[in-house]
Amino acid sequence: MRILLIASAFNSLTQRVQAELGDRGHRLAFACVAGAEDVRRAVRAHDPQLVLAPMLTAVVPEDVWSRWVCLIVHPGPPGDRGPASLDWAVLEGRRRWGVTVLQAEAEMDAGPVWASAEFALPAVAKSDVYRGELSDAAMAAVHLAVERFATGRHRPWRQQAGQARPTVRQEDRRIDWSAQPTAEILRTLRAADSRPGVLDEFLGGAWYLHGGHPEDRLRGRPGRVLATRAGAVCRGTVDGAVWIPELRPRPAPGGEATFRLPAVQALGTALPRVREIPAPWVLRGPEHKTTWRDIEYHEQGAVGLLRFRFPAGAMSTAQCRRLLAAYRFACGRPTSVLVLGPERDFFGNGIHLNVIEAAEDPGAESWANINAIDDLVEAVLTTEDRLVVAAVPGNAAAGGVILAAAADEVWCRSGAVLNPHYRLMGLYGSEYWTYVLPRRVGADRARALTAEAVPLSAAAAVRMGLADRLVPAGPGEFPAAVARMAAELAADPETAARIGAKKAARERDEAVKPLAAYRAEELAIMRRIFADPDADYHRLRADFVRKRPGARQ
Repeated sequence: MRILLIASAFNSLTQRVQAELGDRGHRLAFACVAGAEDVRRAVRAHDPQLVLAPMLTAVVPEDVWSRWVCLIVHPGPPGDRGPASLDWAVLEGRRRWGVTVLQAEAEMDAGPVWASAEFALPAVAKSDVYRGELSDAAMAAVHLAVERFATGRHRPWRQQAGQARPTVRQEDRRIDWSAQPTAEILRTLRAADSRPGVLDEFLGGAWYLHGGHPEDRLRGRPGRVLATRAGAVCRGTVDGAVWIPELRPRPAPGGEATFRLPAVQALGTALPRVREIPAPWVLRGPEHKTTWRDIEYHEQGAVGLLRFRFPAGAMSTAQCRRLLAAYRFACGRPTSVLVLGPERDFFGNGIHLNVIEAAEDPGAESWANINAIDDLVEAVLTTEDRLVVAAVPGNAAAGGVILAAAADEVWCRSGAVLNPHYRLMGLYGSEYWTYVLPRRVGADRARALTAEAVPLSAAAAVRMGLADRLVPAGPGEFPAAVARMAAELAADPETAARIGAKKAARERDEAVKPLAAYRAEELAIMRRIFADPDADYHRLRADFVRKRPGARQ
């Protein structure tokens, strides 16, 4: 069937809808639309059988929805209406929520329902839910709606009168540090992550707070910065403390949009002298029940689990270096299988464009960042005494895909979307991709993946060999499923032979062409791009980071 996807941005759900409907044989076109006239142009250009909007802030005009069936994915259950459904659900602490595929009509979100699905709402950030539980429910509803439309016989049902929710204002998100308990503050922070953040004034400035995690030991005056850790700041509450990983300065009136940075970097000289309290990779004893760490290590028998989670999947120079140190620590442990990856959400999206954009010399910081992630990938590729598994619970792109593909096995959650390319940011790429990708999918397909810049479903990645196993689990079930599969791999009698064979294979590959040669060739091109102030990369990066109109998000 000819399906036109329209969306206000090519976001994670839009990418997943495109990838999975493409897997089912539908002929898809995509148009990014900012208003009614864009929608009209798109349908005139493609004359689709069905119009589908996974994420739309523009209005579908009557002359379009009266001629074409236009299905809208609404992030709320039937009867719920408004532009901030998921924000309100997280802010109010709902336990269950839903998603609805409805037909566009004159009244927003009030059209007939083609399909809907419910899901449990975990106590995590809104953006995490959107890419996880809501995305799974949305895909189930989208597939059902498309199947029903294709029959030509299904009649959607009318919604009952529903509740129209307004946009959540910053007044609704305001935190009273002197009165609100930690649990309420965390709900507020989670309901605003990653956009728009919670506006707060402290340390002489106005900042949007992004992210929020509980702390069970540190105590201090409510609202006060008590400590730092790995770029995050810890602030006191009336009954505890919370860690806030990122801040964004409030833009000046009429000024350009600002962007998120690690909190310590954003505050700069405004940050008072407080303790840096690193969290060990391994927490022993009862001294900590709840604290924030972006890297942690666990062991279960012969299996090591190195978990990391960086905001938005971006990996700065400092984060890559800390993860490399943790990886080397894990490789010193007596295990036969090492699992690398977060418990949920992004696996990784490559170099940290925000930190690079904020640097005094973005070209130099780009160079430092690409070398730091190259060092990490090299460590994975040259690990010869155990099997390394990349566990991919959510989306991955660019260098994040290559980091995963460098492992001996890649296990993808069924809802993950992979973007193994760099072209849309004006980059050639590194991370040994010219070795890693052809080794997995062949030279021709590697060239096509990096040139076509099309998102891949996890199932498609497995079919072509970019990934090895599909894990059909929900976001909350994925960690246990991975641990169980890793234990089975460690117990497999063939694992010892595989470890021996990988050492021999690496030696053969090294004799044909050393890893250092791949790196040198890739970095020679990257250095030219980073050093050229007129290179497309610098403009595309700035547009992306600053959310300028037309930038691919």
